[in-house]
Amino acid sequence: MAPKFDPNSITVIFIRTVGGEVGAVSSLAPKIGPLGLSPKKIGEQLSSSTKDWEGMRVTCKLIVQNRQTEVEVIPSAAVLLIKGLKEPKRDRKKTKNIKHNGNLTLNYIVKIAKILKSRSFSTNLRGGVREILGTARAIGCLIEKNSPSKFL
Repeated sequence: MAPKFDPNSITVIFIRTVGGEVGAVSSLAPKIGPLGLSPKKIGEQLSSSTKDWEGMRVTCKLIVQNRQTEVEVIPSAAVLLIKGLKEPKRDRKKTKNIKHNGNLTLNYIVKIAKILKSRSFSTNLRGGVREILGTARAIGCLIEKNSPSKFL
């Protein structure tokens, strides 16, 4: 028999989901079911909290206490860069291997580096900016009409 559920304990679950869409309930059930939560209700809560990131895969942090959930969206560097490019929404099932050929400013790169400073492996802002520039190079966008390699 399973141990009795402690209502005061805080459980943290990380889920990667597509923004603005209700994900498959079958994928949520094994993670949320043992906590006594409804996967359908959590899926709707995830989709409503990720409306700003529509069409992009973002990581969400579910904080569960006493069967009440709180959702935090944790965007990655690539998602923040793509959002900065202001590309139109696309159908994920039809368009594959898209090249993100937009232009960003260096100030926006520094802003992203400051946002992601807590999750960065670098010790200073310069290293964080270089991490973001590497990600920008990987997704194929330009920084002030130049290759991100120029700034590295």
